[in-house]
Amino acid sequence: MTDDSGEASGETQFHIVKIDLDERSLAPATADIEHERKVAIYDLIEENFFHPIGADAGPFELYLSNVERRLVFDVRRQGGAALGQVHLSMTPFRKIIKDYFLLCESYYDAIRNAAPAQIETIDMARRAMHNEGSEILRERLQDKIELDMNTSRRLFTLICSFHMR
Repeated sequence: MTDDSGEASGETQFHIVKIDLDERSLAPATADIEHERKVAIYDLIEENFFHPIGADAGPFELYLSNVERRLVFDVRRQGGAALGQVHLSMTPFRKIIKDYFLLCESYYDAIRNAAPAQIETIDMARRAMHNEGSEILRERLQDKIELDMNTSRRLFTLICSFHMR
């Protein structure tokens, strides 16, 4: 039995159980960046809502890559059976990712040198920018993959990780 949110016996059937990032697509990673990626993947797998439009049920595996300035969502059923790919141009994300990284740098600098009120202000701006990127992702995927906001936020973090240096 399911409710309006897709819940079945208290657990959603529309979720990701495995995420792989194409290593060839990723920017060279420091230990900190690699840690960020692992945390984002762990958090995403722990809790997410991911419903490819037209798919009757999950769970799903997701393979993310960046090919010729396009973000590729290769969606599969658990076990690897292909469901299809969604290609998104990275162009709408370029400015937001650049601005987000600048705010992140300011935030980490502020942690070392600034007063708590200044740190909080920068952190609020950083979170707002992250939310904006997540909303862009949801809008771009709306006819292809349905996501909740938390899933979109975590996926945006992974998208950013393709560009972290």
